[in-house]
Amino acid sequence: MKIRKKNKYYRAARAEDLSDSLVSEEEDNAGSVVNKNIKNEINGNWLSSASNSIHEARLKAKAKRRLRKNSSRDSGRGDSLSDNGDVVRGTSVAPTSPKSKLLDRKSRLGKGRGLPKKGGAGGKGVWGRSGEVYEQQAVDQKDPNYDEAQENCVYETVVPPLDERDFENTVIPIVQEYFEHGDTNEVAELLAELNLGPMRSEVPSLAVSLALEAKASHRELTSRLLADLCGPVLSCSDMENSFDKLLLELPDLVLDTPGAPQLVGQFIARAVSDHILSKSYIEAYKGRVGCQYTRVSLDRATVLLKMSMEGLRIDSKWGTGGGQRPVTQLIKEMNLLLKEYILSGDSKEAERCLRDLEVPHFYHEFVYEAIVMVLESKGEKTLKMVLQLLELLSVSSVITLDQMRRGYERVYMEISEINIDVPRAYFILEQFVDQSFSMGIIDVKIRDLCPCRGRKRFVSEGDGGVVKV
Repeated sequence: MKIRKKNKYYRAARAEDLSDSLVSEEEDNAGSVVNKNIKNEINGNWLSSASNSIHEARLKAKAKRRLRKNSSRDSGRGDSLSDNGDVVRGTSVAPTSPKSKLLDRKSRLGKGRGLPKKGGAGGKGVWGRSGEVYEQQAVDQKDPNYDEAQENCVYETVVPPLDERDFENTVIPIVQEYFEHGDTNEVAELLAELNLGPMRSEVPSLAVSLALEAKASHRELTSRLLADLCGPVLSCSDMENSFDKLLLELPDLVLDTPGAPQLVGQFIARAVSDHILSKSYIEAYKGRVGCQYTRVSLDRATVLLKMSMEGLRIDSKWGTGGGQRPVTQLIKEMNLLLKEYILSGDSKEAERCLRDLEVPHFYHEFVYEAIVMVLESKGEKTLKMVLQLLELLSVSSVITLDQMRRGYERVYMEISEINIDVPRAYFILEQFVDQSFSMGIIDVKIRDLCPCRGRKRFVSEGDGGVVKV
């Protein structure tokens, strides 16, 4: 019974499968006929076999373009094409990046061993393999671009000569920087790198014109610069042409610097003493000078040269900058300045002379010498005049509060030694410090630091040996 039931079920299932297969074959045949009809007929027009293949190629190309466009956006669920060109949905495609493909130096043809192209020597901005040394190539004489004259050519760097505008823009900063460091060798090296050309003789005149508007120490530096440049960079004829131009431009220089004729005369005398100009340079102008400023300048140079023959040193005519002077010389000049002020009473002249020393970092020495002069003087005239001078210098900010404080502290430290020679030094110092504070020269801290002498109480004979409290 069981075997019969199983056979019965088996026959029924097999009948159903056969019926389904017949139905599916009929549907496929019908579908193929319909597809053939659809493929052969588009928009009501029948197509031939050749045009049909072209249409299929277009459909495949369109599907490929759509696949490339969506590959970056839908990389996880990208589409792919089958061998027949049909689009297959749902296949997973590895995400790719167009940028990584551009930077990838491996072959994209699917051939080779996956090594970089050209052994790593190709690509944008690459001039061969790393570490590769190129040998000198032999000249091919059969080359149509070959030129025999190129074999004996010598290539050198050519610096064009400076014109007037570029000359001023280049040389003026060099001279102004020289006024700060004072190194003539550096200026000579910078000028040697330039192609001055016909503007070579303009260097001394430009340096002197800048020094006329500067300080005395800058004029001394300019005289040293001209002496060091003559020979390595400039010739004696360049110096003479430059001073000739200065003498011709004196009417214009007087407008900015009223004392230009005297200063130019001093430069000429210094140049003659430094053997930059010949001794016959001034004599060559005799009898043919029409400008009064030129005459004043040459007369000044002649007088200075005559004085040098009598023992005057022209090389120290301009003086030396404050930072380059010895300390003993500065102290001596400050003492002379104070003595002249006590005799004349001209505080403006004393202020001008102090500024000309150009040692703002050493003004505490001036304060110290002024207070010591007050302690050693007799009477109150010197005390009042020194207070007036210090007040003027403090108000005009010539002497800063820091320099004033250092000067007072130096006196405080040495008052015990000064008291040996001046018994009333403590009393005069206290009086001077109190008046300085009342006039606003010093602050409370400096006043409170003033030392006072301890007063001893001696026992008199009438006290009976008892010390008074």
